[in-house]
Amino acid sequence: MEKNSSIGCTVESCEHHAQSESYCTLNKINVGTHESNPKQIECTDCESFVCKSSTSSR
Repeated sequence: MEKNSSIGCTVESCEHHAQSESYCTLNKINVGTHESNPKQIECTDCESFVCKSSTSSR
């Protein structure tokens, strides 16, 4: 998969990570929150994340 230079990513355990570089390979990602009123970066989530290990069993 080709990197998307517009989406930086350092989560190497994600199926969509561009492995050789710190980018995502998706054209678009969804960012969400698990808080009702997020005020810190830790309150946000990349909802496009797919763990590599969860896809290897398919």
